[in-house]
Amino acid sequence: MTLRSTPCGSADSAEPCDFIIVGAGSAGCLLADRLSASGRHRVLLIEAGGSDRHPWVRIPVGYGFTFTDARFNWKYQTAADAGLDGRRGYWPRGKLLGGSSSINAMVYARGLPQDFDDWGAAGASGWSAEVAEQSYARIERHVEWVDGQRRVRGDGALTVSDVRGEIHPFNRHFFAAAESLGWPSTDDMNGAQKEGLGAFRITTRGGWRCSSSDAFLRPALKRANLHLVKHALVERLLFEGRRVCGVAYRLGERLIEARAGREVILSAGAINSPQLLQLSGIGPAALLAGHGIAVRADLPEVGGGLQDHLAINNYYESNEPTINQQLGPLWGRARAALEYALTRRGPLSIGVNQIGGYFRSSPELAAPDMQLYCCPASYTTATGSAAKLDKSPGFLLSVQPCRPTSRGRVDIASGDPRAAPLIRPNSLSTEKDRADVLRGYRLIRQLLGTPALRAVTVAHRTPNILPMSDAELLADFRQRCSTNYHPSCTCRMGRDARDSVLDGRLRVHGVAGLRVVDASAFPNVTSGNTNAPTMMLAQRGAELILADHP
Repeated sequence: MTLRSTPCGSADSAEPCDFIIVGAGSAGCLLADRLSASGRHRVLLIEAGGSDRHPWVRIPVGYGFTFTDARFNWKYQTAADAGLDGRRGYWPRGKLLGGSSSINAMVYARGLPQDFDDWGAAGASGWSAEVAEQSYARIERHVEWVDGQRRVRGDGALTVSDVRGEIHPFNRHFFAAAESLGWPSTDDMNGAQKEGLGAFRITTRGGWRCSSSDAFLRPALKRANLHLVKHALVERLLFEGRRVCGVAYRLGERLIEARAGREVILSAGAINSPQLLQLSGIGPAALLAGHGIAVRADLPEVGGGLQDHLAINNYYESNEPTINQQLGPLWGRARAALEYALTRRGPLSIGVNQIGGYFRSSPELAAPDMQLYCCPASYTTATGSAAKLDKSPGFLLSVQPCRPTSRGRVDIASGDPRAAPLIRPNSLSTEKDRADVLRGYRLIRQLLGTPALRAVTVAHRTPNILPMSDAELLADFRQRCSTNYHPSCTCRMGRDARDSVLDGRLRVHGVAGLRVVDASAFPNVTSGNTNAPTMMLAQRGAELILADHP
């Protein structure tokens, strides 16, 4: 991944640039691959972070260390959130090649079909469950086990691994608990049976993390028509009238202007994409004027519509060994490291988030409304600090309401591109979201009450939720819950500028030559983890862009 001395589109380059992509994250890496594939278009990809070749990025379990490492992470904090008792949340976001796909827990969850039908219903013309299914199929390569035999399905570049045979044996208690409740199980929650408890499919290849950078960017960089610039902060968009014609980015002490003959595409993520639009004069007019920024397009919804998943972890001490005993002691880590070095297998190859699934909190619901995580590990965390495994055996049960209705905002805090934006989640601001919290707790209580989990539970390490009233449960959630790292919808698709930022083709309303292609474009947050839908959206976005520029 060598940086060419004169990237296309810059004043000192003789090569014109067709497309400029801002952000080499989950979406940007895929876009760079697809838009450069024909060889006809010159593409410039600009990334604020650096390389993704560090061992803690490459080794799957290393996300526990990159979680707080400023070399790879924007390390954002939210404003005080009234819905969470005034607490400020820690929001890690990837700042390196691959973006958050290089520092996440690798869970690959497509979401549920109604998620994408809802996008169309929200005004994102052309989006549906069927369209999403087709786009997923074009990016995935599944390595799975069928009747004891290894099978490869699909010819996409992103490897999605079935690791059922490698998960910790303690997980059998979770499966037994779910079975005793009559809950379904699934071999693949991305397949035909989406509801039920199962082992998460993860984005690994041969025991290494398979990020968007690994899958899409690294092969694409062999092409002469794709230029990559790292450690470069885009400060603003350039205009010719109402058309965006390029970007200005800072590389070291130099401020460089790069021009795009066709389009500029923002793929900087749900926090940084709205920030860059606002810094460039696209956003709420009053906000921009307050920071002395000339208004190019008064779009009130830029930065609005923010959605995220909130989750609560409940920890328990067990009478049977868990991952705590595998990776807690020094000898355990040494043994795991040796196993990984020799075989690319073992606890270092899959992470600690091992099983979970989608469930209905009530049988009369038409579709699942909760995502559960059952983890054979317990740990302590402090705000902005990496997790530390408990010394004694333990496990956790976590629940995440799938489709929150609360919406917050992301807005610039100053006109300085280097200043972190103001993130206001506005958590639990609707009655539905508060009611969903109680429904989620009831699922956890049901699991805890099964003979399978009672037999292995020694003590509650977090407050005992079993005797709590509804008011006490909601208070507990406000005090202890946290983001599940799925911010989205801050530049959402919709019908027009009154309710959204983008049309169904991901074009910014009223501004030519500009699209946003990342999780900020979601009209609504999906039911599960957002990394897979972000790459799916980028695949569809690339097809739309190429169709508009044949």
